[in-house]
Amino acid sequence: MNGPHAAPARPAQGYAETYASWQADPDAYWLDMAKAIDWIKPPEKAFDASAGIYGRWFPDATCNTCFNALDRHVRDGRGDQAALIHDSPVTGTKASYTYAEMLDEVATLGAVLEDLGVAKGDRVIIYMPMVPEAAFAMLACARIGAVHSVVFGGFAAKELATRIDDAEPKVILTATCGIEPTRVVEYKPLLDGAIEMARHKPQACVVLQRPQVDASMHATRDKNWRTLVAAAKAAGRKAECVEVAATDPLYILYTSGTTGRPKGVVRDNGGHMVVLKATMDQLFDVGPGEVMFCASDVGWVVGHGYIVYAPLIQGATSVLYEGKPVGTPDPGAFWRVIAEHGAKVLFTAPTAFRAIRKEDPEGRHLAGHDLSRFKALFLAGERADPETLKWAEALLQVPVIDHWWQTESGSPIVGDPLGLGLLPVKHGSSTVPLPGWDVQCLDEGGRQVEPGTMGAIVLKLPLPPGALTTLWNDDKRFREAYLTTYPGYYNTSDAGFIDADGYVFIMGRTDDIINVAGHRLSTGGMEEVLAAHPAVAECAVVGVRDALKGEQPCGFVVLKAGATVTPEQVEKELVALVRERIGPVAAFKLALTVARLPKTRSGKILRATMKKIADGEDYAVPATIEDTAVLGEIGVALKGRGIG
Repeated sequence: MNGPHAAPARPAQGYAETYASWQADPDAYWLDMAKAIDWIKPPEKAFDASAGIYGRWFPDATCNTCFNALDRHVRDGRGDQAALIHDSPVTGTKASYTYAEMLDEVATLGAVLEDLGVAKGDRVIIYMPMVPEAAFAMLACARIGAVHSVVFGGFAAKELATRIDDAEPKVILTATCGIEPTRVVEYKPLLDGAIEMARHKPQACVVLQRPQVDASMHATRDKNWRTLVAAAKAAGRKAECVEVAATDPLYILYTSGTTGRPKGVVRDNGGHMVVLKATMDQLFDVGPGEVMFCASDVGWVVGHGYIVYAPLIQGATSVLYEGKPVGTPDPGAFWRVIAEHGAKVLFTAPTAFRAIRKEDPEGRHLAGHDLSRFKALFLAGERADPETLKWAEALLQVPVIDHWWQTESGSPIVGDPLGLGLLPVKHGSSTVPLPGWDVQCLDEGGRQVEPGTMGAIVLKLPLPPGALTTLWNDDKRFREAYLTTYPGYYNTSDAGFIDADGYVFIMGRTDDIINVAGHRLSTGGMEEVLAAHPAVAECAVVGVRDALKGEQPCGFVVLKAGATVTPEQVEKELVALVRERIGPVAAFKLALTVARLPKTRSGKILRATMKKIADGEDYAVPATIEDTAVLGEIGVALKGRGIG
């Protein structure tokens, strides 16, 4: 590995200069960014437009992602620094691993995988809870050149089976259970059921026995994780880093809400490392030795990028949190973690802050926690409504940075770049495109719209390093799903507008633009109005089928804990508020108070499913749903108003 090429790339310029330097010469810009990575064979060429579907980054380079995340930091004197802190309020345990300790664990697990026959290019499915071994597993695959596919722990057997058949893993790494605040979720019966359903059968399953559940083991297929690791350690077995092409796949990550065959987003090794390092410097401003707390799950793209890979590539300390924003034990859970571990930034979903605000609107649980080292809150995953942003700003007295990206992009697309100097905040906007992203807003005919006009948010090709290169074994579907609607652009399927200052406003999925008597209206804009009501904790607006107007908006609202006003009064005030702020054109006449909203496990509100319930259509229960019972509650609430 070439040490001289691992020069630090801390930003020396502000946003405008950095973005302009990328625009002026993208190849030179990305080759410069690439100097912050340790390459086996450094790139001499930034981009090959003739390779892949839209081109490939660093086509002549070779590397190893695990080396950049662990080995080089031990080599450079960070061996005794904490790499990973596991904080688990659901089990009442905490653990910390230095870079040297983590390297030892990962190299040993890599040897275990090699002994099971896993080699460069083979796939490994990781079906794990939020435990350190999940991170070890990802890095062990990267170390030996295997391609990992992390499936969210507790996914239903049928959904897991489709992923097994698509990725065809040689080995599956799992644990006996995951732990929720009110229940233990047994993984092994789900895994056994999935393998039984699947056409493809893995050669082995390595099972981490957790104290809460002792699972039964298949006599020939299943192996005890701890037994294998202990034997490898006793024999002094450690895997070396395998040289892979920068363009070789690092992982496959299946997008949620699949119908039929899932979409496996493919991420490469080289471009992924370069862009993650750049975002740690430019957006998050977390440097070597500093602590990042990303309250996501390793099963989502956020967990891949900003619990495991980016903090470790940067030489920072990452907090792996097995808990919730509320209920483990209270709405002060995040404040305790930030204070206890000295986190510089927290990255979580807006829904987590809506939950905290609902339970503790006065922010009383913040008292007694030392947040003096805390510098910024980052929100992404779904639209961050302005009221939640303002509440968090007032409570925390630090920048609250809404940023926008997707599983497919692999890293943030739009954000307020803390590391390049914060730009003025516009509530409701994720701020500006980050270097590498050319974000545009088009009408249905593919023409650019005027500033401030609603349209489809698209990304001009080529996509930057770290973005998906294709879908696993399905180039045709990649083209059809993302590249054909607007030729020359990647279609994000998000709708919004770009203002005269270049600020990007993501208002929702293109499905969330409803047509009321010929007027195209954003449900996100209506949600902003509903969320501004002092009694509303969170809300969702969907378009309900209407014989006269095509669609009519229906607002579902959850009231704050301790709200004294009656639901009937709130609903009446909300109708008046939308009429006042948006106008009669919105035709907003229906607000429904509900106890909770249906969400995925990552906190995204299932608006499309709510719409189908309201329209009386058949619907499939989304595989990622947190609690299926809430769908029945929504149906009852709608029927109470004669809908559905």
